[in-house]
Amino acid sequence: MIKLLRIREAAEILGVNPETLRRWDRLGKLKAVVVSTRGDRRYRREDIVNFINIHQKNKYE
Repeated sequence: MIKLLRIREAAEILGVNPETLRRWDRLGKLKAVVVSTRGDRRYRREDIVNFINIHQKNKYE
């Protein structure tokens, strides 16, 4: 089963504001899954882990 995180949970893991995640989604930097007609966003845990790994790797190159 795919674990989906609420925007606040994802923001806390990444150490950013939820608005930053909304902006990243619009820019295609970290895509969200829209789960309602209201536009609620969820983030796949593996996408968050991959994002962290990629950006940590780039930080040290």
